[in-house]
Amino acid sequence: MSFSRTLQQKLQPIWRKNHSHPFVTGMGDGTLEKEAFRYFMIQDYLYLKEYARLFAMGTMKARTLKTMGEFADLLQSTLNEEMQLHRDYSARLDITEEELEQAEAAPVTLAYTRYMLHEGQNGGLAELTAALLPCMWSYAEIGRDLSRIPGAVEHELYGEWIRTYSDPDFLKLADWCIDLLDELAEGKPQHELDKLEEIFLTTTKFEYLFWDMAYYHKNWPV
Repeated sequence: MSFSRTLQQKLQPIWRKNHSHPFVTGMGDGTLEKEAFRYFMIQDYLYLKEYARLFAMGTMKARTLKTMGEFADLLQSTLNEEMQLHRDYSARLDITEEELEQAEAAPVTLAYTRYMLHEGQNGGLAELTAALLPCMWSYAEIGRDLSRIPGAVEHELYGEWIRTYSDPDFLKLADWCIDLLDELAEGKPQHELDKLEEIFLTTTKFEYLFWDMAYYHKNWPV
């Protein structure tokens, strides 16, 4: 089994918690409260701004033109497709452009993005890829799984989100990142592999915290 698949299997108890979080299942059956989704979309927009910086770092750290191009494609997809999804949703969720652009990152959003950027900037391309992979990989799986629920892709509010993350093009990007981590991990000593596992585990946990933050509207104390 490849390095990335070994990590995913090893972390299945935590990995499955992300898939079974009530925020995620609520999108699938249409019972998620609109206000929770609204809060999520604002925070996820802020998250994607920082996530895009990781892809820019990846372009810089890549050693081949092919890998540079793939990271450039990921950057383009994030800035012009994923973030456009959030802008499109804004009108339906009564989010003004000013509110979206001036929103404050919640504690989990801030901690998650700062952790990824720290590992991406201070480590090599393998550490950067390990940091960003759980988000992309789990979204691809969640989108695929939710799309199989009868009526989910047609839901008037959540259907567009599900269609976006179950799209074959998004799944291909996730598969490319999985393969890249395997390639970068090949031949590394155990202590470096342990570090990659630690990063992958940490951002997998942050994924759960992000869903939880949105579901319960967790923010800074007032």
